[in-house]
Amino acid sequence: MKDFLHRIIRYFFSGTIFIVPLVATAYFIYTSFIWLDSRIDLPYPGLGFVIILTAITIFGYFSSIFAFRKMGEWFDQLVNRIPLVKLIHSSIKDLLAAFVGDKKKFDRPVLVTINKENQLYRIGFITQPDLSELGLKDMVVVYFPQSYAVAGDHYVVPKESIKPLNVPGPAAMKFIVSGGVSGFTEE
Repeated sequence: MKDFLHRIIRYFFSGTIFIVPLVATAYFIYTSFIWLDSRIDLPYPGLGFVIILTAITIFGYFSSIFAFRKMGEWFDQLVNRIPLVKLIHSSIKDLLAAFVGDKKKFDRPVLVTINKENQLYRIGFITQPDLSELGLKDMVVVYFPQSYAVAGDHYVVPKESIKPLNVPGPAAMKFIVSGGVSGFTEE
């Protein structure tokens, strides 16, 4: 009877590990559809979501055309003249460009020695490989994402304290954000 109860509990937790991420993902997608559809009054559910994704894709296409790229640069220059708006706009733009686009920043995972004496290490990403403009020749900027959060810390560390990791950037990010639970596999 005790063995049977342990097996039932193990099956319950196995089911939880399978169902909770599935339900959470489905719920996120569902609430996104509902939220986007509430912004545009349309007769069919999900149509607002499709329209917004299509519009973003069309803007992406136009932004790759020379004339529209110049117009985008002009808009950026205009926005960068407004003090508080500049801070918000440029920060969000740089953050998005770090994940997608031509200037990806989270593609160089490294292992950083935090404490040599206790052999304490942390995994992060080099975001600025050269700080000679600041007079810090042998230093780099390493970003450390936090587990289970949309946050992170960045540190300026000596180059000798880092060791490049031979894993893809997305796999390292997944490993860090999951608190080390996911391993280094890309799925």
